[in-house]
Amino acid sequence: MSDPAFTPAPPQRPPRRMRRIFALEDLEDAARRLLPRPIFGYVAGASETNATLADNRRVFDEIQFLPRMLVGVTGRRLDCEVMGQRHAMPFGIAPMGVSALTGYRGDLSLARAAQRAGIPMIISAASLIRLEDVAEVAPGAWYQAYLSGDQAEAVAMVDRVERAGIGTFVITADSAVVPSRENNLRTGYRTPIRPDAALLWHGMTHPSWSLGTFLRTFLRHGNPHFENAGPGRGAPLLSRQAVRDFSGRESLDWAVVRTVRARWRGKLVIKGLLHPADVALAREAGADGVILSNHGGRQLDGAVSPLRVLPAALAQAGGMDIMIDSGFRRGTDILKAIGLGARFVFVGRPFNYASALAGEAGVDHAIALLRTQLVADLGMLGLLDLRGMTKDLLFLDGFRAVPPQRTAPPPG
Repeated sequence: MSDPAFTPAPPQRPPRRMRRIFALEDLEDAARRLLPRPIFGYVAGASETNATLADNRRVFDEIQFLPRMLVGVTGRRLDCEVMGQRHAMPFGIAPMGVSALTGYRGDLSLARAAQRAGIPMIISAASLIRLEDVAEVAPGAWYQAYLSGDQAEAVAMVDRVERAGIGTFVITADSAVVPSRENNLRTGYRTPIRPDAALLWHGMTHPSWSLGTFLRTFLRHGNPHFENAGPGRGAPLLSRQAVRDFSGRESLDWAVVRTVRARWRGKLVIKGLLHPADVALAREAGADGVILSNHGGRQLDGAVSPLRVLPAALAQAGGMDIMIDSGFRRGTDILKAIGLGARFVFVGRPFNYASALAGEAGVDHAIALLRTQLVADLGMLGLLDLRGMTKDLLFLDGFRAVPPQRTAPPPG
């Protein structure tokens, strides 16, 4: 998926709903108007006081750039390598559950746009579209699993993903316990979704979503199921069994990771690590990479921002590639992470909103916004490519980072 030196694409008229979207931050307000309050609140919200969500953005203000001038920046390029695979740009689309509930066939919109752009999209275990169908339209997609402590089930899931031709298996480590998401209670989001008077009212007051996504999905494809939670088909969206499919993960531990590593022949990534000692354990378990993440602020309230952990995590990484997500919205955010040593960045919510607003074309537009920012930012930093984006170009006096840890890892 290598990218030649940047050549500006001919301007294309964006979809109508995207014509006032000039940066990823603009997508949230537009999606708020389109989506029913419970659905939007589920995507946008975080846990408890939103302290983690807020720090995911605040941390970027603690880092500034030290650009170089008069160096010549013709022919800039964004291609990079992660775990031996070339990608056209240094960012991908993070796994997001029920994307087909916010936008019609949303996972396919995300996957096709990512494939066109030469970047990876991670299929969510909470997707409503079969991973096999997503992999068919996007052979470069990764799969993200929510595993329990059942090792036989983990092996069966690995075998299913391998049969689909997917080359990267991602184990999410930070979702063993269901968090306290008070925002869901306040906005009225429930799992399973209940076809009651409240849902009818939200449909009537948000006709574009109810007709273009909700009813269209049911008429063409029937009641959506959680297709990728386990080796077989999961529960229907409108079913009490949906809660069962995403519970019982408290026994997930490093023994399950080692079982997956022994069975899985592709690249193995552990997502959701924050403590540097866990990065060391991932290396010892044979992972090819980790994604530093606090789940976009959706799990433990008050958890540290992954960017603050990055320097200490790198000290434990050995030969693993360190990737990162949570709070990234701009090209400058991505370049700050790369300057600190990250190999790759994943972005979530904005692409979900873009898919809801305008399907594949909306995701294309959002990707193009980040691409344009990155190319401009490289030039203003005095760089031709991402290899030059090092700590020497960052001013870090105000950056509060986690110090290197000497704590012994827990027994695994």
